[in-house]
Amino acid sequence: MKLSQRIQQVSASPTIAITGKAKAMQAEGIDVVSFGAGEPDFDTPQFIKDAAAEALQAGDTKYTPRSAVALKKAIAAKLTGENNIPTEPGEVIVTFGGKHALYEAFQVLLDPGDEVLIPAPYWVSYPEQVKLAGGVPVILETTPEDGFKIKPSQITQAAKNGAKILVLNSPGNPTGVMYTPAELQAIAEAVLKTELIVFADEIYEKLIYDDKKFVSFASLDARLPARTLTFNGLAKTFSMTGWRLGWVAGPKDVIGAMGRLLSHETTNPVSFAQAGALAAYTYPGAAGVVEDMRKEFAARRGHMLERLRALPQVSCIEPDGAFYCFPDISAHFGRTLGGVEVTDSLSFAAAALQSAKVALVPGIAFGEDRCVRLSFATNMKNIDKGLDRLAELLT
Repeated sequence: MKLSQRIQQVSASPTIAITGKAKAMQAEGIDVVSFGAGEPDFDTPQFIKDAAAEALQAGDTKYTPRSAVALKKAIAAKLTGENNIPTEPGEVIVTFGGKHALYEAFQVLLDPGDEVLIPAPYWVSYPEQVKLAGGVPVILETTPEDGFKIKPSQITQAAKNGAKILVLNSPGNPTGVMYTPAELQAIAEAVLKTELIVFADEIYEKLIYDDKKFVSFASLDARLPARTLTFNGLAKTFSMTGWRLGWVAGPKDVIGAMGRLLSHETTNPVSFAQAGALAAYTYPGAAGVVEDMRKEFAARRGHMLERLRALPQVSCIEPDGAFYCFPDISAHFGRTLGGVEVTDSLSFAAAALQSAKVALVPGIAFGEDRCVRLSFATNMKNIDKGLDRLAELLT
């Protein structure tokens, strides 16, 4: 069978591939320390599991769950009260994870040849999803010296060629970098000089460290909600990666179009999982549970950052949020590590896995070949074990 041209131009997710290879090695009894997964290692909070179990036992197993309307109302209330984005339930759609929300949005907004501006380093699926919708990814380059942040001038310059969408991920994957309110305001002013639609991917909004302040992009100007889709989900905040629940909020016509597309794909996300999601947004003690996880991530982040900066010829910017470090390991290009000639991030990751039994994601997957990504969504013991092994490999 001949594959479509559409799928032939799409690569498999490198993060999923690395994690899968590490798990396969572990299944063979090999002691692999994996820094690849972009998911919390905590269990889903009990009150969320209880709500889903109660819905299941109550027979909430049909196409349209009883919690569907209430969940949209809860999300709209969260956006209105917490994120300062006035939102009605009809401006919200719930999807099979944040990744699915983005896919749907690209499908309903892009025509063949439409350009999408994507700052690098970028989450691996952005360019591939754009290509699947017939669009053209246009990469906006950044540097560690600039904190891996785009400048407003890059937006206005790139938009001159007729780009349709700007993807903005803050805090970001893979860098953990977050734009300050002032920096976001400057980006907003640049966007408002163009016709750009903004995809504000805010999936890591609750995982912020130190005294950093999170601000939703669409809240910065009264004109922005009509130009912005705000993406979020439950995976990172509530440790619900396997539940596959995300959502997007934006103009009703776009949300309606996504609903029509969803009606031919999946009808709706899992019924009883939505009951768990409703509990996540309405349970009185939810914020405290999330804060406990955030504090643990903060401790791990500080420890991993300190350990990485102590490695020979490795530098790393400080992540403001999420649960990733993105160190620059390019000083080791040209060396042979554990029998592997290292010439780029891919061969560095291969050497780390083959010789040190440490799984990390090569930066080329994110559009930055000088770096590799390590997730600190694992316990301190694993962080120390893995970085001890990397230190031995690089010494």
